[in-house]
Amino acid sequence: MATGRKVAAASTSEAAHDRVPPLAVVLIVAISLLWGFNWPAMKVVVGQLSPWTFRVICVSLAGACLLLLGRLSGERVMPRASAWLPLVVLAFFTVTLWHMLTAFALLSIGGGRAAVLAFTMPIWAAMLSVLVLGERLRWRQITALGLGLGGIALLLLPELDRPGTLPIGYFLMIGAAMCWAIGTVRQKRFDWQIGMLSLSGWQLVIGGIPIVAVWAVLEPSPDFSRLTPLGIAALAYIILVALVFCFSSYIRLVSLLPANIAAISTLAIPVVGLWSSALLLGEPVGPADALALVLIVSALALVLLRRPSPKSGTDAEPR
Repeated sequence: MATGRKVAAASTSEAAHDRVPPLAVVLIVAISLLWGFNWPAMKVVVGQLSPWTFRVICVSLAGACLLLLGRLSGERVMPRASAWLPLVVLAFFTVTLWHMLTAFALLSIGGGRAAVLAFTMPIWAAMLSVLVLGERLRWRQITALGLGLGGIALLLLPELDRPGTLPIGYFLMIGAAMCWAIGTVRQKRFDWQIGMLSLSGWQLVIGGIPIVAVWAVLEPSPDFSRLTPLGIAALAYIILVALVFCFSSYIRLVSLLPANIAAISTLAIPVVGLWSSALLLGEPVGPADALALVLIVSALALVLLRRPSPKSGTDAEPR
């Protein structure tokens, strides 16, 4: 009898572990759409500003906005003394390396393909969450990863079949994906004890320091003459929507979900990035893109949907 209770408790615990809170679902939908449109916006801006100038503006303004919003919302803003070193390491991966690798990659590859490569991140995050956090990948999550990465492969293979050497941008984007995955897992390993807006803001401010330092040496007189009204609008979107809203929302999402599920939930972003780049920038799409959309949406459904219990009408253990 006691054994039965333990088994039932374990089953209930596993089911609760896999359940996705309603707030997380809302954040996933918002992040997928808004961060997806960020990729063509970035492609526009790096065509008008250097990668260093672009990223300095982004991390400086977005970081300041998030810390101000954290203060105005009444959340705790200042990290405790023991949190500074972990915060520096986290910011180095999620801001310094991610932002510069993606910015330079966009100089040689399209915004849609860059988004696809960036979101190989879930495979790295899932692997790290098992090795570092001891999280368990259940069969639904493994299947979702397979479907999602299959969709990403469909989008990527046509690029690999093209003649000539592989552009350096591809390697930069894969490196950026690995850095983002490391940051996702590291965030789960520490009890930050500050608000999500403040945690996001500090990452941008601290991670932006090396970017600003290199920028000051390489570009003491940045050239803004090529910045058009469209470029200004795209830059505003990146700062206010992609960084202030989406970045802080993703930090919140990681706090709500296991690291591997949070990572898998981003698989729709490259699809939105690909199609929005096609719509706004005229980048080509084909039948493989439609099939990739089906695979990636199926992956999200496996992670986010739960089967109702036939007995009680409540949620049963996820399939």
